[in-house]
Amino acid sequence: MQAIILAAGMGRRLGEYTRDNTKCMVPVNGVRLIDRLLRQLARLDLKRVVMVVGYKGQELIDYIGDRYRDRLTIEFAHNPVYDKTNNIYSLSIVKEQLQADDTLLIESDLIFDDRMFDMILGDPYPNLALVAKYETWMDGTMVRIDGDHNIVNFVPKKAFNYDEVDTYYKTVNIYKFSRQFSQQVYVPFLDAYCKVMGNNEYYEQVLRVITLLDKTDLKALPIGNERWYEIDDVQDLDIAENIFAGEHERLGKYSKRYGGYWRFPKMLDFCYLVNPFFPPKRMKDELRANFDVLLTEYPSGMRVNSLLAGKYFGIRQEFVAVGNGAAELIKSLVEALEGKLGVVFPTFEEYPNRLDRNRLVPFTPQGDDLRYGIDDLKRFFADKELDTLLLVNPDNPSGNFIPRNDVLTLAAWCRERGVRLVVDESFVDFTDDYASNSLLVNDTLLEHPNMVVMKSISKSYGVPGLRLGVMAGSDTALIAAVKKDVAIWNINSFAEFYMQIFNKYEHIYKVACAKFLDERRRFEAQLARVPFLRVIPSQANYFLCEVTGRFTAASLTETLLNRHNILIKDCSTKTGLERKNYVRIAIRNRDDNDALINVLKQL
Repeated sequence: MQAIILAAGMGRRLGEYTRDNTKCMVPVNGVRLIDRLLRQLARLDLKRVVMVVGYKGQELIDYIGDRYRDRLTIEFAHNPVYDKTNNIYSLSIVKEQLQADDTLLIESDLIFDDRMFDMILGDPYPNLALVAKYETWMDGTMVRIDGDHNIVNFVPKKAFNYDEVDTYYKTVNIYKFSRQFSQQVYVPFLDAYCKVMGNNEYYEQVLRVITLLDKTDLKALPIGNERWYEIDDVQDLDIAENIFAGEHERLGKYSKRYGGYWRFPKMLDFCYLVNPFFPPKRMKDELRANFDVLLTEYPSGMRVNSLLAGKYFGIRQEFVAVGNGAAELIKSLVEALEGKLGVVFPTFEEYPNRLDRNRLVPFTPQGDDLRYGIDDLKRFFADKELDTLLLVNPDNPSGNFIPRNDVLTLAAWCRERGVRLVVDESFVDFTDDYASNSLLVNDTLLEHPNMVVMKSISKSYGVPGLRLGVMAGSDTALIAAVKKDVAIWNINSFAEFYMQIFNKYEHIYKVACAKFLDERRRFEAQLARVPFLRVIPSQANYFLCEVTGRFTAASLTETLLNRHNILIKDCSTKTGLERKNYVRIAIRNRDDNDALINVLKQL
């Protein structure tokens, strides 16, 4: 067995990373791709490694030098027209070597787990292509396979059809060819194809022609959940560094992304908080049906969007400002506040992080369950210098909830003292009596002009990708100031259209909320059976859990991510929970929740 590595390309899309080096010299987490690959090959019983170089080829040869002499026999072939040809020509340069032995054919811009070579070499079929079920990040040649894993067709880019992605597998660009297959099938077709089509093609086009024959010996080997990535541009590099980070670095890299986990389709995200039962398929279909016009047309400005938000919640247009997520409105509001801000810690830190610490008046509930009510708040803040009091209700991460009437009592108490009350009710629709707990009611806002209500539509309504939030209050001067502060087109057409059509689906939303309550009760009972978790009751769509036994919050979070690709929130760095063993676990749908429970039971 031998290996052939194609490493002649220029890697233009990697910009500065390949200005002075070929693509396989790019480091991922400090290790160059070529070093990782050669170390993996050194574990195998190979007669030789043939590397086709081109762009910056001599630099690559000099870099490799004799560092692998005691483990690998490395030969080099040079593609002098790497800038005018594609990889079909690089492979044709070494077609004599290809026919000399059974061969592993590998492209050099890959990063993958060691076990991939064990899989392909351990499979009895002599001619194999490693393939992965299609995911949205994948680009390039796709294949279709039958029930016996025969490759029945190669699908080039120009024939790609998004309506058929459920049938596609992506070639991983690692192949195993027998000597006989190379001699009798592949190389003859390679010669003929190059003669007719030229050298500015891809070697997989030859395989495509071969699979169109009535009988072919080429099969596919799906890799399942094995890790791999193809690095073509700087974003690919960034994602690969997350996927292949060391066990103690991986969590930190993911955390710094602040979302975008759809780029990692195999991850179960129990960190970020959304409604798992809304929006319904029909609503998504309506958004899809209007995709073209929404993509190509400008959204409306604040006047129209505040009208839509008012219709959405049944409040006056002049009482509401619409934000690109609640985060945009939080920034605008907090920067407009003067004086000192009372904050209950631990909390959603987007608010306190916007102010200097010397302007914060912190209150931390006593007790391991972090419970508190309005009497606790009034008692603590009664003698404090205070201009604004923040209440996240239900609170994040504790899930503590203060009933609506108590909140209004607190609002009146604040008004007597000349204090503004900011209530973030982003999670209120997850409370047991969700239908009557919201403060977004005209009369309520009018009766309490010192009260401002913030609500994230992302969390309650399951549309975080739309980036929608509202801020409401009868202090129209404050609302107008926030409207003026944000950009004229601060939300996109998809978010605007969503608000426009929501009321048609409001009855389904209420059903989704009721369904959520059932799942929360079930999930809580399941979590309570995990011996190293103490589950704190919650009125939100997450549970704060104290980690006991052999784990710390950090070690449990790392273990779930590194071994099971499950992300939860380690709360031990949150203000008020420092050096304590608490994690926050979101509530997802039943299948996802059961998957987490099964892993926790294994641990």
